[in-house]
Formats: sequence, C-alpha cells, structure tokens
Amino acid sequence: MDADIADQMIETLARFVDQDVLPQVREFELDDLYPDAMVDQMRDFGLFGATIPETFGGLGLDVSTYARVIEELYRGWMSLSGVINSHLIAAQLINGFGTEEQKARWLPAMAAGSLRGCFSLSEPDSGSDAAALRCKARRDGDEWIINGTKMWVTNGERAGIIALLARTSDEPGAAGISCFLVEKTPGPRGDGGLTISKHIDKLGYRGLETVEMSYVDHRIPNSALLGGDAGLGQGFRWALTALELGRINVAARGVGVAQAAFDAALSYAQQREAFGKPIAQHQAIGFKLAEMATKLHAARLMVRDAASRVDAGQRADMEAGMAKLFASETAAELALEAMRIHGGNGFTTEYSVERLYRDAPLMIIGEGTSEIQKLVISRAILARAAAKQ
Repeated sequence: MDADIADQMIETLARFVDQDVLPQVREFELDDLYPDAMVDQMRDFGLFGATIPETFGGLGLDVSTYARVIEELYRGWMSLSGVINSHLIAAQLINGFGTEEQKARWLPAMAAGSLRGCFSLSEPDSGSDAAALRCKARRDGDEWIINGTKMWVTNGERAGIIALLARTSDEPGAAGISCFLVEKTPGPRGDGGLTISKHIDKLGYRGLETVEMSYVDHRIPNSALLGGDAGLGQGFRWALTALELGRINVAARGVGVAQAAFDAALSYAQQREAFGKPIAQHQAIGFKLAEMATKLHAARLMVRDAASRVDAGQRADMEAGMAKLFASETAAELALEAMRIHGGNGFTTEYSVERLYRDAPLMIIGEGTSEIQKLVISRAILARAAAKQ
C-alpha cells in the first residue's frame, strides 16, 4: 500500500480511538458489554476485509500496514482487535488454501463484515500441544460427522463460519488433521449438533465473547472441507501458516498496549507532584520512563521487521515468534511499571492502567505461549544454521 494512503488510514483510526473508543472503553470493559457501535464503525472502515484481497472486496492491506492498524486499535482497547483477528485468520485460510468455489462463496461476505468468521483449534485437553486435538470428523457419504469440544473460541457466538480443525484419520499428530469451514447461524443457540456450551468469563479481554463449543454428531457437507479433497490431512500445516499472521497480530497488540501504558505513565508522571516537583523529574521515575520507551521502540521495530519479511515473501516464522515473544512480554512489563508509577491510583478503576494490567497477560498466552515461541525460535535457529552447512 502507498505510504501516504497508509498514513491517512492510521490517522483516521487514531481519531476514532481518541474520540469514540477511549471515552467509552471503561463502561463497556468493566460491564463486559459488546461494543456494537464501535464494531459497526470498524466495519464501515473496511477492517473486516483488511487483509482480504481487493478482488473479493477487501482492502488487501499488506501485513506491515495491517500491523499498524492493530497497534492503533490496541492503543484504545485490546478487545477491538480481537473482533477481527480470528475472523481474518479464517479468511487467510480460505484465501490461501480454499478452492475457487470456497473463496467466491465466503470471502466477499467476510470482507464486507456481513459474515463473521472465527478460528477453532484449541480444546480442553490440547493447548500448546495443539496437534494432540481429539475433535473428530468422520466421512459418511457426501457428509462429515463431527464430534468433540473446542475451547477459547473468540467470536464463536457471533460468527457465521468457523475454521475448525478436526482429526480425520487415526494417524498420530498433525498428519491426521484437516480443516473444515463450518457454517452456523450467528447467535447463542448454534445449529444441529453444534452448540455454544459455555461462555468463559475472563480477567481481561472483556467485552468480546470467548466460548466453548460442542459438536455432537454435527453434519456438514463434503464441500466444507478446506481445499476440497486435496485438503485432507493438510489442516494443521495450513493453520500454522495462517497463525504467522495471528502472531504478528498479537505482537502488534503488545506494542499497542505497551504504548497505551507508556502514554498513561508519562502523562501521570508529568502531572503528579512529590517533594515539590513532578515525579517525572525524579531520577527513579525518569529512569523507568527511559527503559519503558526503549523497550517499546524495540518491540515496534521487531513487529515491523517481521511484517516486512512476510510482505517480501520471505519465511518469517522465527521473526514472527521473536516479535510476539518480545512485544507480549514488553506489554506485560510496561503495564506493571505504569501501575507502579501511578501508585495507589493505578490500583483503581478510575485510571486505565488497571485494565492494561489485566489485558496484557493474554498476549503472553494467546497464539502460543512465550515458552512455545522460544521453542519455535530455537528450532528455526537450528534449521537455518543446518541449511547453511
């Protein structure tokens, strides 16, 4: 995307965050209310089609611009980006690996925001060891019968299409996993053998539903198999590819939350006085601000480097993992430092830092824990070293 157009888009989003999000976020977040008006505005901006190609009605943003969009949204409220993240992961799977019929059927509606998507991989007994999933899909003529339980499904209630990972053979690990595009009626009831079995209450990341979904003899047509018959057994590998975008998204979230924490800390430190001068002028607080700014800058550069590599068509599993690891840990650290700078006020709901403190830990866990990122990074280091020998 042209740099000037990208800058204009970010400026528009910044005004939206400042005028429409920040003044209202406390009300929605504390009461765990879904921000319908904010989401409608995001749809009007075209954000549901952010990374969907223009040929299907999307914005066709490159990953670098998309990361800036996510960072700006998260500066306002982390949950807003969650509205489009799993939706765009599902769209990424369809666009990258779907049949031409699947792309034409679903991508235009997803780009318009009239069809919401979600991504469903995790289960009650498989999180970091995602390939150990137990949800099964059994072929029955021209249909598949699905049985199993899925956890941590963001947007699961409001979605109309689910990118579902299920085991289609007895082969162990990733080899026996396929991806299905499961249609459902948006809402709390589900369809056929598919039900929303539980809403999960959360420490942070509120205002956005996270649900458990249960499948009991739920039937879907064979046309729902991502990629057609050629997609059998490819689901896990394809999901890992799509999750590169998800990890860059989470890394950009980390930068957004870290920026919000730094902004709050700096503003408060300039206004709050102790011993006859603003606390920002005391060396102890000044040093904290210096360290916060340095880590924030480093996190932002790592995200942009990973995004630029994806845009250039280069392999970026290691760089995306590094960006996700560093940015998420930085967000958690800066949220805590901001609370310390606020003192007792930081522990109240009157100030935003308590919300940032509750939101930040999710990024250390979501899209692969920090420990999983270290595993991804270490394996990539060794693989690249071996390739040079």
